[in-house]
Amino acid sequence: MADDLSRYGGATTQLPKLEMDDLQHAGPPPPPGSGQVITPQRQPTAATSAWYNPRGWSLRTKLIVVGVVIVVIIAVVVGAVEGTKKKAYPDYSKLNYKLVDTYSGTSFFDRFDYYSGVDPTDGFVQYINQSTSSSLNLTYATDDSVVIKVDTSNKNAIDGRQSVRLESKMSYDTGLFIFDIIHTPYACGLWPALWLTDTYNWPENGEIDVLETNNLATEGNAVTLHTTTGCKMNVKRKETGTPNYVTCANDTHSNAGCGVQGTPSTYGKEMNANGGGVYALELRDAGIRAWFFSRDSIPDDIDSSAAPDPSTWGTALADFPSTHCPISTHFKNQSIITNIDLCGQLGANHQFYTEQYHCPGTCKSFVRSNPSNFTEAYWEFKSFKVYQSN
Repeated sequence: MADDLSRYGGATTQLPKLEMDDLQHAGPPPPPGSGQVITPQRQPTAATSAWYNPRGWSLRTKLIVVGVVIVVIIAVVVGAVEGTKKKAYPDYSKLNYKLVDTYSGTSFFDRFDYYSGVDPTDGFVQYINQSTSSSLNLTYATDDSVVIKVDTSNKNAIDGRQSVRLESKMSYDTGLFIFDIIHTPYACGLWPALWLTDTYNWPENGEIDVLETNNLATEGNAVTLHTTTGCKMNVKRKETGTPNYVTCANDTHSNAGCGVQGTPSTYGKEMNANGGGVYALELRDAGIRAWFFSRDSIPDDIDSSAAPDPSTWGTALADFPSTHCPISTHFKNQSIITNIDLCGQLGANHQFYTEQYHCPGTCKSFVRSNPSNFTEAYWEFKSFKVYQSN
């Protein structure tokens, strides 16, 4: 019996020890007066169950333990699923692209609407219509390129400096967009962009900033997405740029979006000195990717092929996989927009205008009175081409 109870601490010390003499005298008690003293024997007590023995647990304890086990199992399963998602990567296999739209030459501007309303981002700018723009020579085209520029003559632009914002008449849900750019605008007070969005349904239908900088733009270009909630980039990505925020929703980080920063050669003075280059944007269900190719490194299938193949281009500058962002849900009806804003929420931001670029005075006062500052404030495009898959 001692062997059977040895696993219960101290249990065997409570058992009566039978000596040989006790066994010899076993039987009825001695008669009274015999002088033999009877020593009462202690009765064995029941062994107490150890804490880890469920037989001794109360119902409440059992329920608590079951609950803890369920929570642990759920945590393990969720952790495994999330870990798998972070390692997951979409299938960017080859698509058979065909050319569907070309924006180039003297017909370039016919494919755009000139926006001439109040700037929705609080810029110190007057966006002008097509006839005014043509008369002021702020937009013009040749067979080889088109130019979009900021006014460089008004010395007292008290209501904001005149500039141009174009919005394509066509819109797209998917596609491969090839932007051949000869010159990018830069100057103190500028906020230029080349982007895609649905202006009538923003941010529900998303926004893709292919190029967006401010002021002197010496840091290079940032490719950025803006969406409603439900689009995050805390996942596996393949890109050469430096990611910024991973939450793309417009209601976080003051609508900074989720961006990827390029090197100084991807925009501005350095890019222009190299003869410009090509930005390629792929918008598909698997994700959104953007490449930048300097003038001397443009892939042959962009320059000469009717069917470019991004799967041969190497790692993108910016990669926004669909892992935690259903692309077709967040990006629809995208028009191509290009503009040169002045000051506004980004260009006049103290962090950039004053602290980073050391531009003089206040943004509005400088933009108002210094037309000669804007000689480099122009876009020059060779062409835009849009391809879509079968």
